[in-house]
Amino acid sequence: MSQGLHLSQKMALSQVLAPQLQQSLALLQAPTLELKTLVEQELQQNPILEEVPVAEMEEREKVAAEGPSEASDLAEPPADVKFDPATEPSSNAPVDDFQAEFDRLTQIDQEWRDHFSQTNIPVRQSQEMEERRQFMFDTLVAPTSLQETLLEQMRFSDITEEQKPVAEMIIGNIDDFGYLKASVDELAFSTNIPAEKITEVLKIIQGFHPPGVGARDLRECLMLQLERAGREKSIEYKIVRDYMEALGKRRMPEIARGLGVSVEVVQEAVKSISHLEPRPGRDFLPDDDHYISPEVFVQKNGDDYIVTTNNEQIPHLRISNVYKDLMAQKEATTEVRDYIRDKIRAGKFLIKSLQQRQQTILNIANEIVKRQREFMDKGVAYLKPMTMVQVAEVVGVHETTVSRAVSNKYMETPQGVFEMKYFFTSGIQTAAGGVSNTSVKDMVAAMFNNENAGKPLSDQEIVKMLREKGIDIARRTVAKYRAELNILPSNLRKVY
Repeated sequence: MSQGLHLSQKMALSQVLAPQLQQSLALLQAPTLELKTLVEQELQQNPILEEVPVAEMEEREKVAAEGPSEASDLAEPPADVKFDPATEPSSNAPVDDFQAEFDRLTQIDQEWRDHFSQTNIPVRQSQEMEERRQFMFDTLVAPTSLQETLLEQMRFSDITEEQKPVAEMIIGNIDDFGYLKASVDELAFSTNIPAEKITEVLKIIQGFHPPGVGARDLRECLMLQLERAGREKSIEYKIVRDYMEALGKRRMPEIARGLGVSVEVVQEAVKSISHLEPRPGRDFLPDDDHYISPEVFVQKNGDDYIVTTNNEQIPHLRISNVYKDLMAQKEATTEVRDYIRDKIRAGKFLIKSLQQRQQTILNIANEIVKRQREFMDKGVAYLKPMTMVQVAEVVGVHETTVSRAVSNKYMETPQGVFEMKYFFTSGIQTAAGGVSNTSVKDMVAAMFNNENAGKPLSDQEIVKMLREKGIDIARRTVAKYRAELNILPSNLRKVY
């Protein structure tokens, strides 16, 4: 058989998600802030779509709240604003069918304009507030990094012009916590600069602010801070210099014997050491706080709980009326009309997907509140085991849909703000039925917090205490929970 390029045909079956379905799934999974970005992208790509102004939405709510009145025909404009699918012309419908729809839309649109022109909406005030808000964001200054601070101190220090390249190289190898991540030998090998010159410049940088910066390990960091405070002859300095390993394992009697002092003196010194900063660059770390906007609100009303979705943060879209003029023009070609039809259908699908997203999240949230009623009343200790399969069966969706719907979503409850995934947890069987792993971990944390510092609880003792409550778990499970809670073993928690 000769070698070369050949064309061939074959048939195969494969499952492919339609673009509209992919868009719907993306909207369902996206949290509120990301959802805004996705909608803004659609607004840029689809000229038929437009976002309802805030002032208009407020006016609608105001008119709707007033109830039936002379303007009742203006309080509910379903077809002109959201373009009711029932009025959508099919692709096979004659072009002339659009004319009657356009005339009706034009009349209602003019009524809306007349109505808003008679109302005193403080548009100017809202514009001024928006300008002030934008000015505030424009004047925000980015915080100075640790490296920038060190470079600025270098310029005003006694470092010579010959030493500046070495200093810049050292500062470039200092991490955000203030530690020099490369050894002097490694820096000397990679730069062909003598180790003595690097050490000399490093000593100068270690005198910069904040105290302890440029240290190569925790021991040197604490020693630099004590030296800066003039405490080289103190017990704290001797403990850090000579007994750092014993200090990490809290072997107080061993340290006391080595220094020839009492255990009480060592404990006071250790308490003083604990006030030193183990991460000198902490104050220069970027602000990584993540601001969240709850998707669901749970409020108690009498004996019941009212569940609502956060619709204020969801963009309100409608089909623009501008397309009427284009379609009404007699010279509009078939291609133009088909293009507008496609964009209208895409816009309607987006609006429907947004509505379906909110309804799905609301249905799932209602089922969560129903199953976790005791948690809403009493707190974390009463969290029940619950799986996504159980919720999916009740809501009538697939398990993966529940997973997408709760991904990166938060719920504001009487017990605080929790990620919606927090409520889905496996359980441990008990005599009373079952208890969630989260509740057991909360119990373990409470037991450790209430222990006697002079006689800390071991993992096996925690196992026995849980068995008395009807919860039977293995010791390694307690050890895993303790590690997740950042609690040291009992021999390292003991206070002499």
